[in-house]
Order: sequence, then structure tokens, then C-alpha cells
Amino acid sequence: MRNVALKVSLACVFSALTCVGAWIKIPISLVPVTLQTLFVHLSGLLLGASLGALSQLVYVLLGVVGLPVFAKGGGIAYLVGPTGGYLLGFIASAYVTGLLDGKTIKRCLISSLAGLCVIYVMGVAVLSTWVGGLWRALAVGVAPFVIGDVLKAISASYIAVKLKPVVKTLLGR
Repeated sequence: MRNVALKVSLACVFSALTCVGAWIKIPISLVPVTLQTLFVHLSGLLLGASLGALSQLVYVLLGVVGLPVFAKGGGIAYLVGPTGGYLLGFIASAYVTGLLDGKTIKRCLISSLAGLCVIYVMGVAVLSTWVGGLWRALAVGVAPFVIGDVLKAISASYIAVKLKPVVKTLLGR
């Protein structure tokens, strides 16, 4: 029972961190620059696929019920709006990132970049219907973010390698 409570608590911590990451933003277009992806990567890298995805599912559900946890507020409209694909991509990204077990910074980075691709694919799929096509969605929803997102993936990889032993000890793995 203690282990279940600890797992749920860790998932909630990463949901909260993703909320904080959303509030640290630079509004440059329909898709603002935030620190959310840093915490999405960390949730998958540190918690694993299922628990990492759960943390992001909780984050998205908090926003859908109306809490202002997304970069521009909260409510169901954000899930069906231009950035909805990115939000759903966070859940899938944490899962994919967690599937690819990263024991070194290099392996964590590969996992994080794979997860980042998932966010981009899902985000662009939805955004393209709002901005008039795939090329425009790539220009607005990917190109301005690639460098920053790669830097966040590198940072998450470094942090994850340092924190993994602590999390593993907590979870008794």
C-alpha cells in the first residue's frame, strides 16, 4: 500500500511541476514557449512509461475540468483548440520516453527526443487544421521551438541520470 501511495504521490508531483512549467512562458505565437516539455521528459525518464503517462494525464484532466494549468488558462476548449494535440502529446510522450529505459545521458536523450517527436506529431496534426495546413503548422508549431526543446531534452537527460538512483530507492526498485 505504501508503494502505491508513493507512486501516486510522485505522479502528482510531476503533474504539479508540469503546471508550473506551463506558467513559465514566452508567448510567441499560438503555441507559447514553456517549460512543460522539460517536466514531460522527466516524468517519463524518472517514473517510467505508465506512471509518467499517468502524471501527464492528471495534468491534462486538471486543465480540462477548468483549472488554469495550461499555458493560456484551462477548460475543455484547450483540448479541442489549436494546442490540444500538444497537450494529448504530453501523455503519449511521457509513455514513449518511459518505455525507452535511459541509464546514461545519451540513452535518456534518445528517449526524450523520441518523446519530443511524439509531441510534435500530435501537436502538428491538430494545429494544421487550425492554421491552414501542414507546412504552416510546422512553421508555427515546430520550427520556433526545436532548439529550445532540444536544450530541454538535454537538461532533462542530465537531471534524470542524477535523480534516477533517488527515485529507484524511493520506489524500491
